[in-house]
Amino acid sequence: MHFFLHLVTVIAILTHCTAFDLGQSTRCVPIPPQMSMCQDVGYSEMRLPNFLGHSSLETEVVPGSEAWRPLLQTGCHPQAQAFLCSLIAPVCLDTFIQPCRSLCVAVRDSCSPVLACQGRAWPEALDCNRFPALEDMCLTPLPKHRTYSSKDVPQPVCQACPPVEEFPSLKTLSDALCLNDFVIKAKLSRRRFTSAEPEFEVEGQVEFIRRGPLLPYHTHSLLQQWLLINIRCAHSVVRPGRAQLYLITGVLQGDGTISLTNLFPWHKKDIHIAVATRKWKHHKC
Repeated sequence: MHFFLHLVTVIAILTHCTAFDLGQSTRCVPIPPQMSMCQDVGYSEMRLPNFLGHSSLETEVVPGSEAWRPLLQTGCHPQAQAFLCSLIAPVCLDTFIQPCRSLCVAVRDSCSPVLACQGRAWPEALDCNRFPALEDMCLTPLPKHRTYSSKDVPQPVCQACPPVEEFPSLKTLSDALCLNDFVIKAKLSRRRFTSAEPEFEVEGQVEFIRRGPLLPYHTHSLLQQWLLINIRCAHSVVRPGRAQLYLITGVLQGDGTISLTNLFPWHKKDIHIAVATRKWKHHKC
């Protein structure tokens, strides 16, 4: 549950920070290597204090930035990194460059549902009304056609945790194969949350038993994103240690999102799963 401890830390920091005074004295410092989320933003020096009122790299800035990394890994909005880094590690120029209100709204509307899924609310310190409405000297959102994926590509969303059934009956598996839009075979693993890599990972290729609406080139990243969005569910489903192979079923919703409906751990001694998937091509629902 390291993610939640990190997120509690940043929420506490943001809740108690004071509004930044543009008239106060600032200094420029290199962005430290441990701030991995802001290493590839296009500049190497940042202002202190930052726009959240943080002046200490060690006790405020770095812990605050690292706590947002799991949210950014979900890909909740393509400019979420730029938005957060413009506040946590603002570029060191002759003038102050804040995010525009429109950018804040765009990131908030896409990412706050993911935070809610993970049990947290959008922080009051990131209230979009505090940012400039006139888009003259602030960071603007990209055009819509560049910021969002095609509607034809299924997307994962927050959902209730699907049941995990060990050693299901042959009938249960046959029904699952018939009643769902897609059935895939994937290996899921969980690592210690100590690096810039995601805690949960889809290892190797995803195999299709029933492809349905899924796209071959997109399914691996779709399942990876599902794990990161539904991280509380992932904690209860994927245990640390060796990667576990699963038979996963799901449906495509009317709005183009996908929901996982069942996860069946694929044990070597579970003959029902092997039989059900082998006979699927000849099975009549």
